[in-house]
Amino acid sequence: MRKNDGMNRPILRLRLFLAAFALALLAACGVGSQNDLRDNTLFAYAGAIRWGHIDDAWSMVDPEYARQHPMTALERERFEQIQVTGYQVTGSEMLSENELMQQVEIRLVNRHTLTERVIQDRQRWRWDPAARRWWLTTGLPKIASTAR
Repeated sequence: MRKNDGMNRPILRLRLFLAAFALALLAACGVGSQNDLRDNTLFAYAGAIRWGHIDDAWSMVDPEYARQHPMTALERERFEQIQVTGYQVTGSEMLSENELMQQVEIRLVNRHTLTERVIQDRQRWRWDPAARRWWLTTGLPKIASTAR
């Protein structure tokens, strides 16, 4: 037993009390506010696109949009042929408390030709209070090359 253990116990109890109090306060304040969830969702989506985790990005697409526009095998193959080298939000606007419009510049390289392209992705996000989450209502970025 160390000499100062008796003196450290009150400090340890105080720290434990403060940690428990902070957790209770966070719970009372409703951790995961709509804005926090929006920011976390946008961050996770950007990471999923940036690192090529298309299934993770697809899981953030509005279920109604996904039903009407299912991802085809060709679209999935296109995502496998590219490497995202940049994802930059160039504009963002809250259209209402429950809707966000975001403009994103995505830089991508074709793995076969090693050519870089830049696309603009206009995203619309909506808050779903029942699911307590944000959904992307415009689908994944359109990465098909228009140049021939």
